[in-house]
Formats: sequence, C-alpha cells, structure tokens
Amino acid sequence: MFKVLAIDDDQAVLNYLEVFLIQSGEFIVECLNDSRKAIETISHFKPDLVLLDMEMPYFSGLDILLALSEHADRPEVLVLSGAKNVKLAIQATKLGACDYLTKPVEEAKLLASIKKPFKIRDLKTEIRTIENGKADSSFESIATCSSEMRKTLNYVKKIAVTDNPVLIWGESGTGKELIAKGIHNSSKRKNAPFISINASEFASELFASEFLGLNEEAFSGAVTNSAGLLEKANGGTLFLDEIGDLSPHFQVKMLRVFQDGEYYQVGSANRQKVDIRLITATNKDLQKEIQKGEFRTDLFYRLNVCSVYVIPLYKRAGDIPNLARYFVNKYSKIHERKISDISEDVLNLLNRYRYPGNIRELGSIINTAVVMVNGRQLTRRSLPEYFLEATSNSRYRFNNTHNKSIAQVEKEHIERILDHTKGNRSAAAGILEISRVSLISKIKKYEINI
Repeated sequence: MFKVLAIDDDQAVLNYLEVFLIQSGEFIVECLNDSRKAIETISHFKPDLVLLDMEMPYFSGLDILLALSEHADRPEVLVLSGAKNVKLAIQATKLGACDYLTKPVEEAKLLASIKKPFKIRDLKTEIRTIENGKADSSFESIATCSSEMRKTLNYVKKIAVTDNPVLIWGESGTGKELIAKGIHNSSKRKNAPFISINASEFASELFASEFLGLNEEAFSGAVTNSAGLLEKANGGTLFLDEIGDLSPHFQVKMLRVFQDGEYYQVGSANRQKVDIRLITATNKDLQKEIQKGEFRTDLFYRLNVCSVYVIPLYKRAGDIPNLARYFVNKYSKIHERKISDISEDVLNLLNRYRYPGNIRELGSIINTAVVMVNGRQLTRRSLPEYFLEATSNSRYRFNNTHNKSIAQVEKEHIERILDHTKGNRSAAAGILEISRVSLISKIKKYEINI
C-alpha cells in the first residue's frame, strides 16, 4: 500500500480525492487543507506521493515544492492545478514535480499519473540492478519444453548480438519484456542502461519533456537541462511496450528520432545525438492498425527490422507445471508461507485452462492460491473462484476455445473477472495484472456492460 498526501484549500476536492483513492484499494490517504502545515505533515506522515494544488492561501504549491527541494526524504509530487499554465508547469517540473495536471481530471488519467512515479521508482531500481551486474544475464531464466518456444529463443539469441531494432509481438502476458531484457543482456550494450516504458502512458501533457528532456532557456533565460528518457537510455536499450497505443502525434516524433538519431529537447534549438538500441512490443496486429489509419506505415517498417512472435501459454502446455512451481516458490517467499507441493488435481486444472492473460495470469492465480491455502500443498480450495468456474464450465475450457478469436477469449475473461470482483475495476485490474487505465480501455473496446 502506498501513502498519498493530498494538499488543497478546497475541501470538496480533498473529499473527492480521499474517496477515489481509498476505493482503488491501493493507497493510504491523508488530506490537508492548510498549506502552512504542509512540510510538518509530510515529515510526520512520510507519504510516497503528494498531490499538490498550486494556488492556495499562505503558501503556494511552488513554495512547498521549493521547501521540499531541501527535504532529506522528499516524496514524489504530482501537481493538480486549476490553472492551465505552461510556464507554471515548467516551473513545477524544474522544482521536482513528476507531472502537472489541470482540473478537472478524468479518473483514469488521474490514476495513471498517480501510479507513474511508483513505476519510475521501480525502473530506477531496475536500472541500478542492471548496472551493478545483478540482473539475469541471458535467456537462461526462460525455461521451456516447447519446441516452438525454443526455436524463438534460438532466433532471439542470434539477433541479440546485432544492433537491429526488434519488434516483439504476441498476446498480453506472454513475457515480451523478459525477451527484451534477454536481448539487452546478451548484447554489446549489456553494461549500459535498459529503460522500459509503456507507450500507452505517453498521454501526459508533459510527454515531450519526459521523453525528449527539457531545456529551460526558452522559458526562464537560464540554461537548465532536465534529462529525458532518450538521454537516460543513451548507449543502451530503450524498450517501448504497447507501441500500438502510441498516438499518431507521438508516432511522428518517434519516427524522426529513430530515423535520424537526433532530437531536440523541449525549449532548445540545439540538436542532440542519441545512440540507442530500440526494442518495441505490442499485443495488437499493427498491419490491421495501419489499414485503419491508426499506425504509420513508415514507423512500422522502421521498428520491424527483426520480428519476434511469442507464443501464448496454452501452446506451451508442457511448461505450465514448471511455471506453476516457480510461482509457488516465488510467492511463498514473498508471503512467508511454507508451500512445498501442488496437488495433482490443481495441476490438471491448470493444464485445462486457456489463460487469456498468459504467464502473467498464471502468476496471479498462484499468488492468490498461496495466500488462501491452508497447509503445505496447493489444493482446489485455494484457487480463485473465477478460475474454478472457468475450468468447470465447458464453454471456457481450452478444448472449446480454439475456435474463438483472441478478442473473444479476452472479452469473456475480462467479463468473468469483473463478475468475480462485482464490478470493482481496481480489483479486476489487480487480478489481471494490468493497469486500471488499460482495463477501462478494454471495457470500452469490447463494450462490456458492468
């Protein structure tokens, strides 16, 4: 659970934020309507994130950001302002704000922006791990009995030593990021940064400064640079997941960067060179997206120099028992449980399921089972209710889903999860191990009634 402190002089806004965040089930929330007590409350409450209004009596949001710049354990700060002011946004960013949103904010966008700093924090930890040589160094961690998957890994090992762009495609949850990490760690860039970013999160008003970096000469007269993702990844690998969700506007920017190997920071007239290995991933059929006018043809061919298809889990049936045991060991350690075995009944059920969420969903199922089990062996009783219903209902069994499209299977799966959570989107997103934003997008896409 993350701790969030909301600071705003409007009590109605605070009431809304408190209810909204508590309902998500992911945050401990405290609210403050007196800016004079901001630093004291931050020191006492020790939040992971501060939601900060800009225009308040006594001390403004900028005053608080300035005070926090000298704070030993400063939290992340997300600005929620009623003023749509580019210069104010730049100032806030300069003082350390991770994002700047103008009120009113769509709930999906707000939740995504709130979660973003935590993802970035995890990313920084991951980068440090890689730099310290502690991360997996090759594809050895990807164990498989599937002949098709072994062919894929052999191909990936060959292209890893090149510097060619790679497009990894396949269903959600198949392990595309793990493949990307393996490529990086088997390449000549293995000692340089590996930056992993979800392209669907580039809807922020501050995308340009986040991705390209910020030069404040144009705004303040002072030359102050803020490194973007391109600069951070320079010399290493940039992994862009869900590239199919990138807006047409940002597709143009992306094409220019990777076509010329040059870019301009926001506010700068000076070109900067960048040397990165680009790896992208998608669960969409980009050829169909091109036909619909949603994805640029020239960008597709720029990305698709080396194409890697990751097969879904149901085609790797022989891997399911080993993966299940891996997750039992992993989550037993996390939850401090002593689970030593999986019953044959459970293994049979696991082998019968279609896994619309693939390896990610299998991990989620085992995670739940480890928490719920009584004793040292996973049994049928410890499995999630939706999974038991799915495996007991013939219309959801593998043998009866092979004639359905991926979209049909995914829609039915999401409907079952939402039914299981009684319509709670945050809980459903947690089970599916996707963001709440992605879930809302899929609900709209499939016209699911809640």
